[in-house]
Amino acid sequence: MDPVIIVGAGPVGLTLALALARQQVPSVVLDEGPGKDEPRLARTVVLREDTTALVERLTGTSLDGAGLHWAGWRSMRRKQVTQEVRFDDVTDPAPLHIAQHVLTGTLRAALAGQRLVKIAVDSRLDGIEQEPSGVTAHTRGPRGTWWRGSHLVGCDGPRSTVRKLLDIRFPGRTAVERHAVAALRTELPWGDEALLHRTPPWRASGPSAGEVIGRPLRDGVWRLDWLLPPGKDLVTPELLVGRIRETLAGWSGGSTPPYELLDTGVHTVHHRLARRWRVGRVFVAGDAAHLLGAFGTQGLDEGLRDADNLAWKLALAWHHGSHEALLDSYQEERRAAVAARLRAADQALPVLRGGAGIRAYVPGAARGHDVLLTDGHLGRGPLGAPGTYDGSPLAPRHLEAEVPVDTPPGAPVEDVRVTAEDGSFVRLRDRLGRGALLVLLIAPGTGVWERRHWVGAGIMPRLAAAVTALPCPAELLVAESYPGAAAHTVLLIRPDGHLVTALNGVRAADLYAAAEAAVGGPDGSREPSGAEATAGSATK
Repeated sequence: MDPVIIVGAGPVGLTLALALARQQVPSVVLDEGPGKDEPRLARTVVLREDTTALVERLTGTSLDGAGLHWAGWRSMRRKQVTQEVRFDDVTDPAPLHIAQHVLTGTLRAALAGQRLVKIAVDSRLDGIEQEPSGVTAHTRGPRGTWWRGSHLVGCDGPRSTVRKLLDIRFPGRTAVERHAVAALRTELPWGDEALLHRTPPWRASGPSAGEVIGRPLRDGVWRLDWLLPPGKDLVTPELLVGRIRETLAGWSGGSTPPYELLDTGVHTVHHRLARRWRVGRVFVAGDAAHLLGAFGTQGLDEGLRDADNLAWKLALAWHHGSHEALLDSYQEERRAAVAARLRAADQALPVLRGGAGIRAYVPGAARGHDVLLTDGHLGRGPLGAPGTYDGSPLAPRHLEAEVPVDTPPGAPVEDVRVTAEDGSFVRLRDRLGRGALLVLLIAPGTGVWERRHWVGAGIMPRLAAAVTALPCPAELLVAESYPGAAAHTVLLIRPDGHLVTALNGVRAADLYAAAEAAVGGPDGSREPSGAEATAGSATK
């Protein structure tokens, strides 16, 4: 069968290729560049716990040595510390701050020995044609050729050629925020803590007072972002050096400490959402599908979640035939999740960026603003938390044995220690992304006794038989406990780590119905309509 064609060799496209390979699906990555990335320390990304775990799982490499997990976060307004957060590995894991070229290099290194992935450099897309049995892409350049694939995914950024060839509208807001950016090596009083400083006292009051964000990287490097006033004023070298010197002096007690300027830039934030994320056999993901980023939110996080969501659905269709309802759910789930974050940001914009006015006299208003901004930067609340798929078309209906646990259906599961079928102890997240649903039995005591003592006892034989009879691949795991789950609770988990349902004991009929719904229902073979199948045919 033909491979999946991935257009774009940024973090989202490379992550998708690795995720497909993990599920034994070949892919071709069309890279319009030379196959390597220019080092830019002023271009960094902040990954939350779930997306960091995704990249580490796919690459088999810890990112601890490539980026920096912050020790803490503090918010300041004028001279006052308004909020402090200390991170720990158990209850409040720290975000990972990493240069984007380092992240991309880690993904490329993992793909170097991957036999199921071909990267075609200097290959710029200029045409797409679709038919019921597959999709064909044409690239120009020194290696211009036709590529045949089962599906095509556009991970080719904000100016996506795939999106334009499919004539998908990309409405939204332009230049929601602008930031002057500098990467420099220096020593600051905050150590490994990130900092948000609003209305710093060395800046005049008014709309130009703005805010400055300091985010530490490894080896004493900091990325500093200054919020710019609305408009298109040029950021001159003189202006940037002035901002650097006054900020470092303000944070260091009046004198500018030694620093080495490594990189600069201007970061402009747009908010846009593609109308459609699927046209026949073609999909868009990452910045090709959405742009967000005000208040410290990270669009790359959502792009990696796009790849994680789409990979297992494409893999199931690739291995087992057409699953149209399952493939349709990619747009319904992911677009809704990103749209919710964009709505939250748009609602917060006039509050946080609308000037002082009467809000300056409302008790607690400034503190509430600090909480909102912290949520965005740290991946919490409506501005930053990972989306849930509670309204998913893949959610099962009317399960008599369904019981509540601390994770609601559609939300990402907690990472607990589990026993695999071979008796080994692993983390739950390590079993994700293999193309199989996970069936997790909560059985206290199984972590103490050897597997041979309990694998044939109690409800285990009935559960194993029920898992074998499911309509799709599934893996049976056992855990001592799970937050909010009673003994003998059975959790059904999707390959991307979202909970399908929790059942009270072994209820084979309910388990079968939930698994069937999770993969698109019993008739997951609907052919695309004529409009869907032909709308993507385009040449340039």
